[in-house]
Amino acid sequence: MQNPIVKNNYAVKGMTCAACAINLQSHLGGKEGVRSVSVNYPNESVLIEFDPDKLGLSEIQKAADEIGYQVVEESEYDGLLEYTSRLKKLKTKLIISVLLTIPIVTLSMFIKGMLPYENFFLLALSIPVIFWAGYEFFENAWKKAIHFTSNMDTLVALSTGVAFFFSLFNTLFPSVLLNRGIQPDVYYESATVIITLILLGRFLEERAKFKTTGTIKKLMGIQPKTVEVIHNGEFITRLVTDVKCDEIIRVKPGNKIALDGIILNGNSYVDESMINGEPIPAHKAINDRVYAGTINQNGLLEVKIEKDASSTLLAQIVKLIQNAQASKPPIQKIVDKIAAIFVPAVIVIALIAFSMWLWIGPDPSITYAFLILVTVLIIACPCALGLATPTALMVGIGKGAEMGILIKDAQSLEIAHKINTLVLDKTGTLTKGQPQVMDISWKNDIAIDSEKHILLELESKSDHPLAKAILNHFDTISVRYDKMDFENLPGMGIIGIKQGKKYYVGSKDLIKNNNILFSEKILVSETRLLKDAMSTVYFANEKEVICIIGIKDPLRSNAKQVIQEINALGIETVLLSGDNKQVTENIAGELNIDKFQGNVLPHEKGDYIKNLRKEGRIVGMVGDGINDSLALTVSDIGIAMGSGTDIAMESAGITLMKSDIKHIKSAISLSRETIKTINQNLVWAFAYNILAIPIAAGVLYPAFGFLLSPMIAGASMAFSSVSVVTNSLRLKNRKII
Repeated sequence: MQNPIVKNNYAVKGMTCAACAINLQSHLGGKEGVRSVSVNYPNESVLIEFDPDKLGLSEIQKAADEIGYQVVEESEYDGLLEYTSRLKKLKTKLIISVLLTIPIVTLSMFIKGMLPYENFFLLALSIPVIFWAGYEFFENAWKKAIHFTSNMDTLVALSTGVAFFFSLFNTLFPSVLLNRGIQPDVYYESATVIITLILLGRFLEERAKFKTTGTIKKLMGIQPKTVEVIHNGEFITRLVTDVKCDEIIRVKPGNKIALDGIILNGNSYVDESMINGEPIPAHKAINDRVYAGTINQNGLLEVKIEKDASSTLLAQIVKLIQNAQASKPPIQKIVDKIAAIFVPAVIVIALIAFSMWLWIGPDPSITYAFLILVTVLIIACPCALGLATPTALMVGIGKGAEMGILIKDAQSLEIAHKINTLVLDKTGTLTKGQPQVMDISWKNDIAIDSEKHILLELESKSDHPLAKAILNHFDTISVRYDKMDFENLPGMGIIGIKQGKKYYVGSKDLIKNNNILFSEKILVSETRLLKDAMSTVYFANEKEVICIIGIKDPLRSNAKQVIQEINALGIETVLLSGDNKQVTENIAGELNIDKFQGNVLPHEKGDYIKNLRKEGRIVGMVGDGINDSLALTVSDIGIAMGSGTDIAMESAGITLMKSDIKHIKSAISLSRETIKTINQNLVWAFAYNILAIPIAAGVLYPAFGFLLSPMIAGASMAFSSVSVVTNSLRLKNRKII
């Protein structure tokens, strides 16, 4: 058998700018066996999908190492330690660069010619700045050059290298230019100031960038490292990673719950705000489920472990956020294509500008041409362009996670702001999802116990809310789980075979499709239940309906207000339900939803949404059950209620962990604010480069005599990157309702 395709997130070391991410993505994407690859510079990660039969992690690591990067397992990567170490090195280099650059600038610009052998003194001060503090620029540029790629380091290395070696030549051999009547000027101050300013920009960018990944770091930090395990009646402390399923742990009041499990003994209030954003603690007792990272407030709990450390809900949430932040929306793919050709294009523009100034520039033309070359190379760095989208996405996705809105990928976040039609399921979405049995009519006046047991055994095979309501209604009856063959028909019900006889429980269509008879008494009861807008469930044998059950699921208290707010955003709402038409119409009327359909099967929901999309509508689908999974998949963006099934959540692009429908609007608003921030960043980044390059090339000189200094170019380039990251961080504090 072939190995399944592997899709994993890995940490990346050695990236110094947004163009690095593009280079690494392009390099890895060209390897045989790689299906898709997405490199995230702010998050320092790569999400890669590959065929394990053709290559493994070692080959991926070797390919990355070829162009100067390291790909490592996330378990081997301590992001906080790496960040602290990198920031410390940057700070040290920055301080020494500043201390050496200040006298260089002072001697070159304010007291020039005051010292004997001044150029040699400037050379001595410049060497540590260029070849120690700036070493990584030259090293990275060389690694890219031998593989015919380039990034921001290429521009920095070229510009500062040209400035330094031109100055070195004039320091060692001044007579070469003097004999031609040209003053042998040196530009050590330009080279060192550029290195210093870019180091300052990276230092500020690194500090700001770290804040964009705060949500993941916060989530990863809330799981305890150790736990008390009950072993042979004694309590022993073990690492969380060593605890296996079915072991029993003890959680003291005030401690965090280490792993997902079921309470065996005790009761308490548990703070689950990290999962669902709900500030009110939930009461937990025996047989209730608890989750890793939540806080046990006041009771002693004994918990049987259901999932190991790598499989907990918290671990899944972290993985989901990491994958979402590593993914790229369509808009970023366009930006990547532009950025990929930007650096080579800038080098060509710089050489053209150099040639033009050398040919027609004022005397000494070599000096002007040289300054123009350095300035264009520095100011045109596409770093701000590369940071514009991923930083905003990381903050937006992280903010959503803090609100209890889990976003599957960047594309989902981008599409959500375009929704103009929102299709809603009824049960568990607009209603509380906690239906109650209000009425039962049996074919005989007295129900037969054996029939009750068969009904309950059938309903125990379903996870539909109506099935749970029936089980809850008969909670005093113990279900006998005898051998029964059954078939689950999504949207219709369940067929069971017991002792050679068939039994049916579900919708009226299920009963009619199998030619089962309705007695007069059942039909009269049906009319009464439908008039009261109840959902009806039918239980039958092969010949006749045994009973009809009337169930009502109350609307969520804020449903009407949320629908009004969504409509106010210019979004049309549609109600599709598998429930009968009467109930669906009643609910739609209460919520002022004009378009609705009842008795809709799962494939019919999917067809309805496909038709809407054919009309040019951007369709969002909100649901929570298995019967909604197809509709969630075929819509432009699926939104799953967190209380729903795993299948529904897997099919959706956005999951509302809190299961509060007001978060539907919040998810759309978050998408709009994030895209707004991305657009602001892109406008700034594009405008900066479009305006800066011509000015750096000297277009203002003929009319105004203005030339941009290489030092000012370096400062403005650093400012552009920091401004984009800072603007993205503003989204963190924006109020989303």
